[in-house]
Amino acid sequence: MSIATAVINLDIEGPKISRHLYGHFAEHLGRCIYGGFWVGEDSPVPNEGGIRLDIVQALRALNIPNLRWPGGCFADEYHWKDGIGPREQRPRMVNTHWGNVEENNHFGTHEFMALCELLGAEPYISGNVGSGTVQEMSEWVEYLTRDGDSPMVRLRKANGREEPWRVKYWGIGNETWGCGGNMRAEYAADLSRQYATYCRDHGDNKLYRIASGASNDDYKWTETLMQQISCFGCEATPKNFFQGLSVHYYTMAGPWEAKGSATDFDTDDYYRTLSAARRLDRILTGHSTVMDVYDPGRTVGLVLDEWGTWWDVEPGTNPGFLYQQNTLRDALVAGIHFDIFHKHAARLHMANIAQTVNVLQAMILTDGDSLVLTPSYHVFEMNKGHQDATSLPVHLRTENARRQVADTELDTLSASASVKDGTVFISLTNLDADEPAEVTLDLRGGILGEPTARLLTADKLQDHNSADTPEAVSPRPFDALTATDGGLALILPPHSFLTIEARLA
Repeated sequence: MSIATAVINLDIEGPKISRHLYGHFAEHLGRCIYGGFWVGEDSPVPNEGGIRLDIVQALRALNIPNLRWPGGCFADEYHWKDGIGPREQRPRMVNTHWGNVEENNHFGTHEFMALCELLGAEPYISGNVGSGTVQEMSEWVEYLTRDGDSPMVRLRKANGREEPWRVKYWGIGNETWGCGGNMRAEYAADLSRQYATYCRDHGDNKLYRIASGASNDDYKWTETLMQQISCFGCEATPKNFFQGLSVHYYTMAGPWEAKGSATDFDTDDYYRTLSAARRLDRILTGHSTVMDVYDPGRTVGLVLDEWGTWWDVEPGTNPGFLYQQNTLRDALVAGIHFDIFHKHAARLHMANIAQTVNVLQAMILTDGDSLVLTPSYHVFEMNKGHQDATSLPVHLRTENARRQVADTELDTLSASASVKDGTVFISLTNLDADEPAEVTLDLRGGILGEPTARLLTADKLQDHNSADTPEAVSPRPFDALTATDGGLALILPPHSFLTIEARLA
């Protein structure tokens, strides 16, 4: 058993944890949109205007803050005018990135905005830079957000929407280094400035423009983008071309060609996965450090708008649909990601799990009229108390809470804490596959009232939820907390995620 003390300063406030760090991503990929969010108005599955209502209800329980759409790689072959107007008149298209399937464009701009309204989530639209034009994206912004009279306003009204929507978040392309055009950093950076110039603020709708940023640890790409808006060591406010830049990082146990199974893995695979997930901390530190040189005031946000586990597809499914199961291992990856996000809250403005329904590390899996909440969903739900809370510094002192993984050491305990409206929220993750952890919470600068806690774990790392066993991995109350002179003590089971909530006395 490992022994650890977590020192939490209740009276020393850190940066605010933006609710947008708990964001989501829905791409036209596999059964995320069609067969996921969108079932059509004639479906026997309960829906509103074709949008599946049990998914809406499940996501509202997460306090879903935003939803990114339509991609991903798909965004750079999507032409938005094909997805407006009467559905039966919309042209079909071929989704060349994902499965080479034909789509009827029945889910387009109006349907997406209706979905966001049902969810109570802010829309985050990724524009087409790879195969589109500056005019096309500029007109999309106008169509959605402008009031008064203009060609795009008249078109929107003709399609049934009188008032403009509020759409703050706009992505200027996606993965321009890869599927979004295979561009050089310098060329992509110039395009970011050009597109951002013509993505206008209409009325009081102020855009947050997000330039297509780096993959993994490509710090040079980040530097090239930052050089477009500031200079080395400048103290002046960066030019206002774009307000954020993205980075993508996926967690895998093996190489790209053999990512491994979502459910058939051993303990070595498990530890390799968690070690890869932990690497995100170093990657975000690297990008933030580069940005600090050009933007010491941290006015430009870092946006991790694709993250999550990526496994080989489930046997017998379309390899272009990226459908995978979701086990306790995936949930623990999510748990330590959130601790990392909270640590970087001063620079990290948004993060988007890939993806929300039926794709990669999904929150929800559907099959016909059945709906399954995954273990990852439960981590999002258990952790929602951190949204828009103020981070509290946590210092972990551990004895033997680590595992050797190849040539690196994996710390097997992770923690973060926050306070909001007088309520303290603490998250703890024990990554050790076999050993419990004896944890003392040394709470300084305040006194907590009676705590409540919830635990997520399972008998096996490979356990997952299905239509037959929908609650195999689900949260349960945890009452094994012992009050101490300075805080709380507990035994954290192996491979488990725990949240504790208490009012400041």
